[in-house]
Amino acid sequence: MCRNIRTLHNFEPPATREEVRAAAVQYVRKISGSTRPSQANQDAFDRAVDDVAAVTARLLEELTTTAPPKDREVEAAKARARAATRYA
Repeated sequence: MCRNIRTLHNFEPPATREEVRAAAVQYVRKISGSTRPSQANQDAFDRAVDDVAAVTARLLEELTTTAPPKDREVEAAKARARAATRYA
């Protein structure tokens, strides 16, 4: 489940709301142990996702770095190369 959480800091362009929310969903799924909450737990699950997404967005806004921004395509190519080596 958690493998889909990606680094969101220091990219150009910055992470979108959708990327932040997707990471929040993956996090809440992981810690709750459920990919699909029951109807009884849906509201709590949704609130948790909203809270985690808000905190994540705030964190990303407040983080600073002196490193140059990373390029998404270059980082994706590096990840593909690592995966090809690992799973070859």
